[in-house]
Order: sequence, then C-alpha cells, then structure tokens
Amino acid sequence: MTVRPQDQRTVSRRQLLAGAVVGGAGAALFGATRADAAPAKHERRTRITVLGSTDTHGHVYNWDYYNDREYDDAAHNDVGLAKIATLVQAMREERGRANTLTLDAGDTIQGTPLTYYYAAIDPITAPGAPKHPMAVAMNAIGYDAACLGNHEFNYGVPLLRKFQSQLHHPLLGANALDWNTRRPAFDPFVIKKVRVHDCRKHGHRPGPSCVVRVGIVGFVTPGCAIWDKANLDGKIAFNGIVEQAKTVIPQVKRAGADVVVVACHSGDDGSSSYGDALPWPENASSQLAEQVPYIDAILVGHAHLEIPMHTRVNQQTGKTVLLCEPYYWGMRLAVMDLDLVHRQGRWQVESASSTLLNSNTVEADPDVLALTAKAHEDVRDYVNSVIGTSTTAMSAATSRYEDTAAMDFINYVQADAVKKASGTALPVLSIVAPFNRLAGIPQGNVTVRDIAGLYIYDNTLIGIQLTGADLRSYLEYSARYFNQVSSAGPLKPDDVTNAKTSTAPNGTPDYNYDIVAGLDAPLRYDLDLGQPVGSRVKNLTYGGQPVSDGDQFVVAINNYRQSGGGGFPAVKTAPVVWNAQVPITQLLIQWVTDHKSIDPSAFASDDWRLVFGSTPITFSG
Repeated sequence: MTVRPQDQRTVSRRQLLAGAVVGGAGAALFGATRADAAPAKHERRTRITVLGSTDTHGHVYNWDYYNDREYDDAAHNDVGLAKIATLVQAMREERGRANTLTLDAGDTIQGTPLTYYYAAIDPITAPGAPKHPMAVAMNAIGYDAACLGNHEFNYGVPLLRKFQSQLHHPLLGANALDWNTRRPAFDPFVIKKVRVHDCRKHGHRPGPSCVVRVGIVGFVTPGCAIWDKANLDGKIAFNGIVEQAKTVIPQVKRAGADVVVVACHSGDDGSSSYGDALPWPENASSQLAEQVPYIDAILVGHAHLEIPMHTRVNQQTGKTVLLCEPYYWGMRLAVMDLDLVHRQGRWQVESASSTLLNSNTVEADPDVLALTAKAHEDVRDYVNSVIGTSTTAMSAATSRYEDTAAMDFINYVQADAVKKASGTALPVLSIVAPFNRLAGIPQGNVTVRDIAGLYIYDNTLIGIQLTGADLRSYLEYSARYFNQVSSAGPLKPDDVTNAKTSTAPNGTPDYNYDIVAGLDAPLRYDLDLGQPVGSRVKNLTYGGQPVSDGDQFVVAINNYRQSGGGGFPAVKTAPVVWNAQVPITQLLIQWVTDHKSIDPSAFASDDWRLVFGSTPITFSG
C-alpha cells in the first residue's frame, strides 16, 4: 500500500478541520446562533455535535480491491472507515468527547470483495470464524448507533444477525418489522444521555439541566421488501418511513428525549426506483422532516449524494429540521452542530448547522488499520488468485452505449446456467446491466478480482418466463436510460446516457440500463434515439425472425430486477422457472475456474445498437 509522506498529510487538529470542510452551504445556520441569541436570565446553553457516516459498503482501507491499489478517482477522493476514524477523533478533540455522538446511516456489509469474502468465502456465521472487519473497525471508532441499510439484507438474515451481535452499538430499524407480529424486528431507537454540565463542580445538585437526553432513531428504505424478497419473505416486513415514524417519534419523546436525531437510510428527494410497486417512497427523508413533528436532525443515507446542509420546515410545527448526507464509502464525515438552550425545564434545539469533512485530508487511523490488517491481506490474496486465462482483453468501458464482449460474457454464463439447471426447451435469453465502467477482463491471466470487478453486486440468478410482448415492453422501458437525440452524431456519450426521469431526477444510473442477449440464437434489436420514450425498439428479432407478441422465452435475470428493482415491467408477475439463489458473481468465478479459458469468439455477438432512424449513432470523446 502506498503511504503518502507524513509531512504532506498530517496537520494540527485545527488545521485539519479547517482544511477538511467540504462546501460552503454547511457554514450557514438556521435559527438564532449562539452568538446572536440574547439569553434570558438563568438560561443555560450548550452544543451537541453529531458526527455521521453512511454507505461505507465494506470499505475499511483506502483500497480498490478490483485494481489492487490505493483508491483514487478523478476528484482524488479517499475512502474507508480508517480515514473516518481519524476525522472522528479530530472532531472529538475539537468539540469534546463527552458531548459528541457518532452515527452511521447504513449499507455497511455489502459492496467490496472484503464483504463478499466474509459472507461467502470465510463467512462470519461459520464456527470459530473471525469477527467481521466492518464490525471490528466500527467498534474501534466507537459508534453510538447505526441504522440498517437495504444492502444489510443481501446475505440473508442469519448473517446480518451475526454481524449485529458483533457490534458494540445498537443497530436500529424502526420500520423493519417481524413478519408475524408486525412488532419491531430491530431496536427502533436508543436514548443516549449526554452530560453537558458538571453540576457538582459548580456547587449544586445534579438535575435535568445537567444532562441532554438524545433520542436516536433508525429507519431504512422499504424497498428492502422488493430487492431482497427471497431473503425476507416470512421473516421481516417493512412499513413506510413516514408512517412508522408517526408512531415511533412520539414514543421517543415519551421516553424522555430532549433532542431527536434520525439516521435514515433513505434519500431526500421523494423518488422511487421501484415506481408504484410499494405504497411508500424509496427516498423519504424530506417527507419525514416535513410530516413528522419533533425531529431535530436527520443523517441521510442511501442516495450516495454529497449534501453538506439541507433544511426542511415541518408542516405541523413550523420548526426547521436539519438534513445532511455525507456522500458514500467513507469519503466524507457529516458534522451536525446542534445548539441547545435549557428553557422551561427542558433542553431544546435553538439553532443548528452542518457541514462535511473530506477524508482525503487525513491519514488513516493506524489502530483501525492494524486491527483489520489480516482481513485486508486475506482478501487481497483471494482476489489476486488466478482462476483462468482469456484469449483477448474485454473492456466494459463503453458497455452503456455499445455492444461489448464483456457484457456478452455475463449474459452467456447466466443464460447457460439457467438453461442447464431448468431443463427448459424454450429459447433462453439473458439480461445484464453495465455495472462498472472501469471493469474489464485482461488478455492472459484472469483473477477473481477481474471477475468481481465485472459484476460488483451480490445479486442471485433467477429464470423467468416472458412473452414477446413482455420483452418489447421491457426493452422500451430500459431505453429510457437514453436522452432523445437530433442526429446520428458523432455525439458525446455523457450527452446521450443517464437521462433524467421522474423516478430518477438525478439521472438514470447505469445499473438501470439492461442489455438483452440470446443463448442458442441471437436476439437483435435497434434502439432509435430519434424517437421519444416508448417508441424506440426497432427490428426486434430472434434467430433472424421477427419477435411476435405471443412468442415465449425463458429469461435469466437477477433477483434485484425480478423482485421489482428499477420498476421494470412484467418481471414481478412472470412465472419463475428456476431459482436456486446462486450468486451471479460466484457463478462467473466458478465458470472461469471450471473452463480455464475465456474465448470471446464462443459467445461475443452484435446484438443491439443505437440508431437515429436507420443510421447507427457514432460517438466521440
């Protein structure tokens, strides 16, 4: 691992905090500031600082396991809990450990080969297994609470429960409910007592004004019920965030909370990738702030956005609520300052502000690195093991706008697995999305990390049956990923892809553009981007013959998509012909291990293209 020179990265705590601040918006305060307020006689004031991370997705070290090197990107972000640990310690020293709380907003145990390794290769549920390195790192940092993320359920409830048992802090999920009783399956909230005044030192008896009771509540997006249906049906159900909060937040207040802080694994823009498949929105943090009284601040997660500071006004009380989202993977640490006044016998938030600190301004915490070093090296050894060879290089870089052998390889392995396992006599198709623009298979030796980089999600494979009409409808829906164009180009890829829609106001992600291919005969189609959404699929054929509405196909699809992820049509109600819950990444790794050689000439074909009218679209840049 490359270590940057100490004199370039290590600074004083005050310089560190000044240099780490991200974005000017977080400098603003709402309400009366401590300096502006004119305190009434005998009113006491104090400040509580809430620190927050979210969507760490299995990152402890600042490391890219897919490329086996220190992580870097175009913005030179750093990642990982070891970096977060340094920022947390600096803030505790700056603000005071006693009145600083540290929270996480979910998605912890999925996302890197590190998390896959301790779920599938050396699972933490096995007898005598080591602790999960994410639990080890979080315990070393000393979190006060965390909420569930939707990806916590990817490896099943037993593994999640084992991870939960290894944490030194509560794992909260107020709207995750026992399937049968509909009572909370996880702790809905915890109350932390923050001692803000040493009464004895000041010569008077301890009383309520010496301690602030902070209620910490956790919520997770209800989309879990769709995305991990196979793992959750019969075990855990979900209520809407706002709906559950209307019951839980009053309970927190009745339990004596002066201040209510929510860790919410749900974005703030009200959108839903699953459309109307559930009666509650996927991203409901703003609705939570606006519709449920008595919430002071929300640590937002799930959307992977960088939000130094947002505010929403509660519709019932007129009170302003603070929201902050610290990006993802440990790139940022949220700092939410709540300025309190003790008035009429209780503490209440008078003003608040938030900002983000950048992890790339600090060195990783050596204690966290040391505690997780063996896990890190074990995973590096695993992902660098050679499992086969490839006759030629295959890049996924352009897969979102042109047919590539890299996507053909995934579709080939998926379709072949479903055909053999199901024994179907129907034509078999396969669906895949371009998950990782940086992925590729090199010519020569192929390692586990090469394959894992090509398929970075822990989805399982399912075989379903669709009609020709279903297929056309599916492809039309997928083509929403593209913007309408006025010529065949040359065009810039970024001007054509990631179209903004009502369900994806920030742009349709790459993982919601699906590519379909045939196994024993080619499935071919054009997408005419000169046409509006809904009229783009042209020349759809299978084996050289036009696909009719009544044609029948078996389709290899991942569990996320089949259960409604992305809101694609037809798949949720389609007959399931095979489902053994086999992880697709492991299926690809096993295929290479068994066959030893990847030869694109055996599976690569030109299945689809983007056109303007009848002219193929060309790209530049």
